[in-house]
Amino acid sequence: MKLFSYVVKRDFGFAPNPFHQVCTLAACKPDIRKKAEQGDWVIGTGSANYPKGPDMRNHLVFAMEVEEVLSFEDYWEDPRFQMKKPNLRGSSKLRMGDNIYYINNGHWKHVPSHHSLKDGSLNEKNIVRDTSKTSHVLIGSNFWYWGGEAVAIPPIHDVVKKGPSHRSNFDEDNIKDFLQWLNGLESKGLIGLPLEFPL
Repeated sequence: MKLFSYVVKRDFGFAPNPFHQVCTLAACKPDIRKKAEQGDWVIGTGSANYPKGPDMRNHLVFAMEVEEVLSFEDYWEDPRFQMKKPNLRGSSKLRMGDNIYYINNGHWKHVPSHHSLKDGSLNEKNIVRDTSKTSHVLIGSNFWYWGGEAVAIPPIHDVVKKGPSHRSNFDEDNIKDFLQWLNGLESKGLIGLPLEFPL
């Protein structure tokens, strides 16, 4: 079992997407999506540089157990995740849908979404970043998502990754202690809304 930790630089509810009773990571963080396996954990901690919020370093934005790893193609077709396809005329959580990638004539495309250009057209930069290393989507129904109500991580738990990229070199005892603290919290699932949610 591994734990992957990274800083959630932009908390819109897109990556990760905590809606519809399941947390998914289907965009951004390609190295984590490539390496994480069933039974691993992914956590996202807060940033000091949110334009709309306070300094949230050393705070936990979300934590999820990886229960499934699907390809973009399987995620796109799976009837369980059709509500994760974005509807830019819908509610805020529907606009943030992360089920966006499909193959057309051998090339990756995405539907109009949070990752599109402002006019809704393809954002080639995002396509390359999201698809060039992996087509994996991480899925977990065992999750905690605080978003803008991120909870402080006790200093005893050394799980915070500072700066870009991610960290996964945690020893087993450190992971077990952190998960024991996490599972002892009262609430789980979708607890708070994303800090930068487009209301």
